[in-house]
Amino acid sequence: MKWTDTQEIAEHLYERNPDLDPKTVRFTDMHQWICELEGFDDDPEASNEKILEAILLRWLDEYE
Repeated sequence: MKWTDTQEIAEHLYERNPDLDPKTVRFTDMHQWICELEGFDDDPEASNEKILEAILLRWLDEYE
């Protein structure tokens, strides 16, 4: 899984925290959780705010 796999990452984050409202999550925490996901194999430094926003929006779709 890479940073560009926004939908897959969002699904994993939702499965990991189904009751957590993504709007309350800090990007720093989300970044750490993504890097800890099983199957995530990308450079932690390769993310940026745009990528994290895209993941957050997909996670919101899963949550709602």
